Amino acid sequence: MQMIRQALQIMVLVLILTGCTGIPKGLQPVSDFNTEQFLGTWYEVARLDHKFERGMSHVQATYSKRDKGGITVVNKGYVQADNEWKSVEGKAFLNGEPNQGRLKVSFFGPFYGGYNVLVLDSNYQYALVAGYNRDSLWILSRTKVLDEEIFRSLVSQAKKWGFDTTELIKVEQGDIPKN
Repeated sequence: MQMIRQALQIMVLVLILTGCTGIPKGLQPVSDFNTEQFLGTWYEVARLDHKFERGMSHVQATYSKRDKGGITVVNKGYVQADNEWKSVEGKAFLNGEPNQGRLKVSFFGPFYGGYNVLVLDSNYQYALVAGYNRDSLWILSRTKVLDEEIFRSLVSQAKKWGFDTTELIKVEQGDIPKN
């Protein structure tokens, strides 16, 4: 009985640690994903709200190679209410086929979340990224301002895929507040 209980506990732990790294049902990440081209800084143009970025503007993510393999992720944003910049460093690893735009990202120890690149232009200038379900969505750009036609096209695609685009928050990327 003790062995069965331990086996169940291990299975539950594995499910908890891996359960959030999937992809939204019915969707596929981009293929021909080139990690090297994805590295660098991306500006958050819009997002579905979640507690980790609530109240943040001027959000950007910088991706770089890790010495031990994988990718270092540094997210930073400005919190107007606190009049300060906040940042967090995490790590990411490919999560599937080598050329799929599917990663798992961790900012908190052994807990990983899905990071699924659903749309990516051929020049790696803008992207539509989702978490493991339809509650997380980001529109990213290499520039602080994304062409409005491209933005509307990405929002339209996200809506077709079942994301609640009425809840998208456009992220302020204007003049950077002084520290």
